[in-house]
Amino acid sequence: MTSQAVHAQGPDGFGASLSPDFLRHLAGPKGWIGVTDATLTARGTGGPPRLAELTDADDHSRIRYARELRTNVKVYGDERGLVTLADGLAGRRELSIELHHVQDGSQGHGRSLLTDALSLVPEAAPVFAAVSPGNARSLRAFLACGFTPIGSEVLLRPERG
Repeated sequence: MTSQAVHAQGPDGFGASLSPDFLRHLAGPKGWIGVTDATLTARGTGGPPRLAELTDADDHSRIRYARELRTNVKVYGDERGLVTLADGLAGRRELSIELHHVQDGSQGHGRSLLTDALSLVPEAAPVFAAVSPGNARSLRAFLACGFTPIGSEVLLRPERG
C-alpha cells in the first residue's frame, strides 16, 4: 500500500484516522482490527515490589492475549486480580490489570491493585496502559491512580497476500 493510497482516504488528527472505513482500508478485507483504546501513561513508583510474580497463570485469557501481542510478558497478582507488565508497541512498557471478582463489590480493589502494580516499575520510569473507553470503571481506576490520557490507538493485523 502506497502512502498516496493512504492519504487518499483522508485520515486526520480529529478522529478520521480511527474511523471504521479507514481502519478496514489499512487492514484489508480479511485483516484483523482490534478495539480502539484510550492510551494512558503514568510513572512507576519503584521501591520494594508489592506483588508476587505468578508462574501458573498462563491459561488465563488476559495472559494469553498479552502474549499474542507483546513480548517479555511478566504476570503478577494476588487475591484481587492479575497484572501483566510487558514490552508492547515500540518497545514501551505496558501494564494491564484484571480483577478476579468485579461483581463482588470490589470497589477500590482496582485502584489498590494498580497502585501496587506501579511499584513493579522503576521510580519515574514511564509505563503505558491501553484502556477501553467503554469500561468506565477501569478508566476511572487508572485516572484515579495518576494515569494521564495521551491519545488513542487500535491494533491492526493486515491481511497477508
